[in-house]
Amino acid sequence: MRADFQVAIIGAGFGGLGMAIELKKRGRHSLVILEKADGVGGAWRDNTYPGAACDVPSHLYSFSFTRKFDWSRRFAPQAEILAYLRKCVDDYHLAPHLRLRTEVRGARFDETDNLWHLDTGDGTVTAVALITATGQLNRPAWPRLPGLERFAGPAFHSARWDHDLDLAGKTVAVVGTGASAIQFVPEVARVAARVKLFQRSAAYVIPKPDRPYSALEHTLMRRLPILQRLDRARIYALNESRVLGFTALQGVMRVYQWLFRRYLRRTVSDPALRQTLTPDYPMGCKRILISNDYFQAIERHHIEVHDGAVTAVDETGLVDGQGRHHAADVLIFGTGFQATDFLAPMTITGRQGRDLNQAWRDGAQAYLGISVSGFPNLFMLYGPNTNLGHNSIVYMLESQIAYVLSALETLERPEVARLEVRPEIQDRFNRQLQQRLRATVWERGCDSWYKTASGKNTNNWPGFTFAYRRRTRRLDPRDYELYP
Repeated sequence: MRADFQVAIIGAGFGGLGMAIELKKRGRHSLVILEKADGVGGAWRDNTYPGAACDVPSHLYSFSFTRKFDWSRRFAPQAEILAYLRKCVDDYHLAPHLRLRTEVRGARFDETDNLWHLDTGDGTVTAVALITATGQLNRPAWPRLPGLERFAGPAFHSARWDHDLDLAGKTVAVVGTGASAIQFVPEVARVAARVKLFQRSAAYVIPKPDRPYSALEHTLMRRLPILQRLDRARIYALNESRVLGFTALQGVMRVYQWLFRRYLRRTVSDPALRQTLTPDYPMGCKRILISNDYFQAIERHHIEVHDGAVTAVDETGLVDGQGRHHAADVLIFGTGFQATDFLAPMTITGRQGRDLNQAWRDGAQAYLGISVSGFPNLFMLYGPNTNLGHNSIVYMLESQIAYVLSALETLERPEVARLEVRPEIQDRFNRQLQQRLRATVWERGCDSWYKTASGKNTNNWPGFTFAYRRRTRRLDPRDYELYP
């Protein structure tokens, strides 16, 4: 049986588009990008809440091979990043390869023809290689609250923002204080009559070194592209050094904790409120957030901050852990994403009927976050343990793309019909990885979206990104079983 495509890519965010661009640049045009939504952009298509922006500087949060010289700010807003990705589609003529509104329900590897068979709502697609680029932050996490369905007013997740709703004059209850909430809470507070903020645990929030770029800077970077490359290198080096605070030099975090407390004192005048906004876990254990208006909005708009979990919902509001009722007209959930449920809800079936969900019953794992034993010719972008707490995920994606290109070159050899990472290689890699993770700040007694319910960290890379790039520069055939 002949394949429909050499390569099938699931997902049209940074990973999927970057993979397709690099394939086309190398003359490989037999590819399809399957996207369940009606447009490209991934997280930057879905998260349109007020104030949405990146927390990595624009020059580094973009492809190294497709630079943009006219970013409006050092930290780009959502709409600008989405426009950048759409321009990538146009510049590299990816539209003919895109199949939008096409959800992949499952994928099965057939050993008789050495092809992946993808089940979509529009029929079956076959491919020699399957590349997943579905991201880690694409499925909203809704808290399981009794009575939520009874609430009489609007209720929505920040990743599914209701732009038709006018919040003026409303009492808005916000559940969650993660990276999204600290961006939209100040915007909501500007228009709502009253905001009530419910935090399960306080977040470390530090100032955001953001500012607009001037017309002169735009001109200089366009005429002298080396300036942007140097700025990209500067940002990369600065961010990369921060990994030491998560790993080998965790004592450095005490300096940042002091800076956090100083910033909090300068922005929030009420000592009791400052105490409520001070985390009770080591800095870095959860994601460190950056904002120039979150604490300021709490102070200026007299936002109520309630500590502890929400336990129930009724027709008119929320009930907290002490049984107190809090009336609200609107509920907004900034409760993050199901980050540890990789590739869900798809069913991925590998060699000999092996189910990926079953293989990952104790937590997702892969070799280099890319390959899984028992699943030939399957490659993941932004897979298990490739998330970062200190630098740009786009850098990691470009490393993974280079590795997958090397794997595809191996598959093009006439004597190779499929390749599959050796189980002992995968197991050794993940044993060493988890051992390194146990020595990081992420294991110092706090729960976070980096971990599964059982406490296994399946998300973060515990080291330098340049070390990861060195390991993924090319596929080593000795790590794989090669089948004719």
